[in-house]
Amino acid sequence: MVIEAKITAPTIITLDHGAVRELRLNHPPANALSPQLIAALREAVVGAPRDGARALVLSGAPGMFSAGLDVPLLLTLNRAAIAEVWHDFYALLRTLASSSVPIAAAITGHAPAGGTVLLLFCDWRGMAEGDWKIGLNEVQVGIPLPPVIFAALKRQVGSRQAERLAAGGLLISVAEAASIGLVDEALPGERVVKRAVEWCQSLLALPPQAMAATRREARADLVRLFEQSLDREIDEVIANWWSDETQTVLKSLAERLAEKKST
Repeated sequence: MVIEAKITAPTIITLDHGAVRELRLNHPPANALSPQLIAALREAVVGAPRDGARALVLSGAPGMFSAGLDVPLLLTLNRAAIAEVWHDFYALLRTLASSSVPIAAAITGHAPAGGTVLLLFCDWRGMAEGDWKIGLNEVQVGIPLPPVIFAALKRQVGSRQAERLAAGGLLISVAEAASIGLVDEALPGERVVKRAVEWCQSLLALPPQAMAATRREARADLVRLFEQSLDREIDEVIANWWSDETQTVLKSLAERLAEKKST
């Protein structure tokens, strides 16, 4: 049962289910990852254990977990601001990967691109059944998939499926995502957050020191992705963002989104 609900930032709604804190993305209409949302989510993940939360649930709106990076907004930013966005995004992924408390993703609907990236760095993923799509479609919009994100995808689904999904920029159904292990469970939409809370509670019911030590060992490979310097990788990501091909595809995407919004 939810015992507390409050707004911790304009883009994040916090709901406490006992020792489990739900962080609900709140950036309508698509929960697109703006610079503000990226920063707010990282702050919320870092701050939750200090507030006494022993596990986290990352959720979205019904029908839309997150549409990924806020491309129309990012296209208005200059080079320095874009560099800051990518550095902040990598910092968020590192924060998720190295969280001292378990994180369950309650995927409440569509989760393309950056939406899928977030859940790759969580401990558990449950997705609402329905006509929703999930996957890393960065190639479709002209963005080469960064190595750290590909490594996390390969860790989740294995080498062959990671190659198929990433190189093809595929968006797949909920059923296929569950069948290949991209998500751990598919369940009715009204159950997805509740089940994520239950999963967290099942871990918290275990002897805490044994659970925490084993979890650290199990996730050590994910954390190690961030222990080396990623400056060169991030520089390449930023350079790719400004390439003619990427800018052309992204601007076309932004135009289509604007037309869809106006109709």
